Amino acid sequence: MKSNFEKSAGISLIIGLFLMIVTMVLHPVGGDFNHLLSIVTIGVISHSIAIVSIPFAAYGYWGITHRLDADTFFARVAFSFMFFGLVAVMLAAALNGLILTGFIQRYAEASPEVIDSIKPIIRYNMVFNHAFDFIYIGAVCISTLFWSIAILRTRAFPVWLGYVGVVLGVTAISLLFAGFVFLDLHGFRLFIFGTVAWTGITGFHLTKKQ
Repeated sequence: MKSNFEKSAGISLIIGLFLMIVTMVLHPVGGDFNHLLSIVTIGVISHSIAIVSIPFAAYGYWGITHRLDADTFFARVAFSFMFFGLVAVMLAAALNGLILTGFIQRYAEASPEVIDSIKPIIRYNMVFNHAFDFIYIGAVCISTLFWSIAILRTRAFPVWLGYVGVVLGVTAISLLFAGFVFLDLHGFRLFIFGTVAWTGITGFHLTKKQ
């Protein structure tokens, strides 16, 4: 029964990661009002895919935690951080892909003066969105580090995966404090693809019998 749950969780995690990659591939680069207006459709699609990926990913992350239940502290604290991270990324996707696009569409025929008057709102939305991005990035770094420590303590996954996760988590946290710009699209993609690789391999091992 346990192995069936973990296998389904691993498959769910891989699906969630695949959808996240699709989101990053489709994700449009921001710009001025006219540019944002021109990418409304792809913005809604890419962020909707991101939102759909979250329940798949959450189920998969719980599967990792379940496999590592011999180390309840690190494994479950890691899941707690990831849970808050997923909530943050859901809010960021809703703000940037659904709320912002719906807002600017209302001003598609507005005069230049009116458009200038709403630019502070658009900038505020960006700053608000970046706050959620920071929460998500920090949560992923800490949860990857903690799950990796649990792997090294329990040997429930290949040990090398634990070492790689520790290096990845520590490196990402160090870069964050060193001022590396994770919040531009290219930096965020680099971060996502790095963590996706580790998580995808973990999900693959989760589908295999222990």
